[in-house]
Amino acid sequence: MANVTFSSPKMKKDITVYATAGDCSTLLSLAKEHKVPVEFECENGECGSCAVEVAILANKQPMGMHLTEKEKTVLKLAGKITKKQIEESETTDLPPPWRLACQFIVRNEDILVKF
Repeated sequence: MANVTFSSPKMKKDITVYATAGDCSTLLSLAKEHKVPVEFECENGECGSCAVEVAILANKQPMGMHLTEKEKTVLKLAGKITKKQIEESETTDLPPPWRLACQFIVRNEDILVKF
């Protein structure tokens, strides 16, 4: 299981929820299930409204989480990540800090999600 902590000025306090290991749900699905107010519009990775900053809360190397092609395009156009960050994530298998909640699959590691 993974602890996912959502943090935002929109909320009175941070909310930590548990994600089941092996579940292929997106971060947005997890937020919706627990009534966390992550903004979204299209839910398919094309609008970028669900961009969130994700930090790994462990003193170990993060699990490789590839960016979808939609994430690469949308986050780059929004100025959230650079071409260099995309290239580095592909060669080092380390995730960049910004992701789309509708595309990000929660892995078996504790994360902090800021939005």
